[in-house]
Amino acid sequence: MPESALHAAGAAPPAAGAPVPEPPPDPGAAGEPGAAYTVAAGTPAEVSRDLARQFAATAAQRDRLGGTPKAERDALRASGLLRLSIPEQYGGQGADWVQTLDSVRELATADGSLAHVYGFQHLLLATVQLFGWPEQWEPWLAQTAGNDWFWGNTLNPLDRRTVAHRREGWWEFSGKKSFCSGAIDSQMLIASALDEQSGKLLIAAIPSERGGITLNHDWDNIGQRQTDSGSALFERVRVEQGELLLDPGPLSTPFACLRPLLAQLTFAHVFLGIAQGAYAHARRYTLNESEPWFRSGVDAAGQDPHVLALYGDFWAGLEGARLLTEHAARVFDQAWRRGPALTAEERGQAAVAITAAKIATTRSGLEVAGRLFEVTGARATHGALRLDRFWRNLRTQTLHDPLHYKLQELGDWALNGAYPLASFYS
Repeated sequence: MPESALHAAGAAPPAAGAPVPEPPPDPGAAGEPGAAYTVAAGTPAEVSRDLARQFAATAAQRDRLGGTPKAERDALRASGLLRLSIPEQYGGQGADWVQTLDSVRELATADGSLAHVYGFQHLLLATVQLFGWPEQWEPWLAQTAGNDWFWGNTLNPLDRRTVAHRREGWWEFSGKKSFCSGAIDSQMLIASALDEQSGKLLIAAIPSERGGITLNHDWDNIGQRQTDSGSALFERVRVEQGELLLDPGPLSTPFACLRPLLAQLTFAHVFLGIAQGAYAHARRYTLNESEPWFRSGVDAAGQDPHVLALYGDFWAGLEGARLLTEHAARVFDQAWRRGPALTAEERGQAAVAITAAKIATTRSGLEVAGRLFEVTGARATHGALRLDRFWRNLRTQTLHDPLHYKLQELGDWALNGAYPLASFYS
């Protein structure tokens, strides 16, 4: 097919490394939420791409409905992607972090919510490996791979309302947690509480259905509407000593301090994917639906010089963000492979790369998602299309931790050579 025909059909320009996913389905032909999804055989990249295409067909309507995307989570279970990062000796696929995070980005082009909880799956599996000892996490990884378990988050270290009470040989967690992404419809939870005696943060891996745990359906925010990031209530929940992640423990070594970096890098991939999805939707609409402004003097919206200039801005921002994010993923993967031998300096180098990617994906993503209507026109604001969901998803998730503090961390390194201090957000 000649290049002109490809462009007329709304296909992506054939540039190497292009950040544009496959053209999304026509929103007018969107499927119904809860419909059956097919999972085709293929490489992880092919499976991710195929699921993203199917999820895109229901994304707008599911965004309107909110709630738990049960059918989509089950499709992820059936796909084998939940065990993508698990080493082969435990029944997983043994993918590196570059491959794993790229699958997160791919899903985010279709649905930021699904990419978020799927990305947390691999973050939480990494958490037990970074904070616990092999005798703990090896059975958890094997059972996850064998049963396609979903892991959910009830960690949130800034929420200090859950308290741990020491009992004879075990602990009792009581209190409430907010922002518990992916906890509903999960089989395992990463949970945290403060030791009532010492004030120390304790983190444990426990079954989601354990007695005393209530996962509330109270997430109704403007974006990321199907992450189930509502609250959890712990009422005298029994936590065994062997379920606590104490050796080496949270943020205790340079290697253990990779956990917050993986969280930041996961978000960067989600942001990049959402932005790429917004770009692809906008481009399709501009080429196939938009009308030129009557004073433009051109016959098609795609020839309007102002529209062209905006797409140039979008492209440049996305390319820069993509390259930084891919570089950060490679640096992180190298740091992960170092294991306990990782030095503080090597951890710091990874932190700088990931912070830069997080800043770039936040800025370029909000730019594209926030200005896409300037290149699509007034009719693109039709409620059924819900193209505003890209901005709402990004705006909601980019507030996870303030950009100003990321810039301050990067500036301290750029000016003073000081690596970001390890915390649960850096």
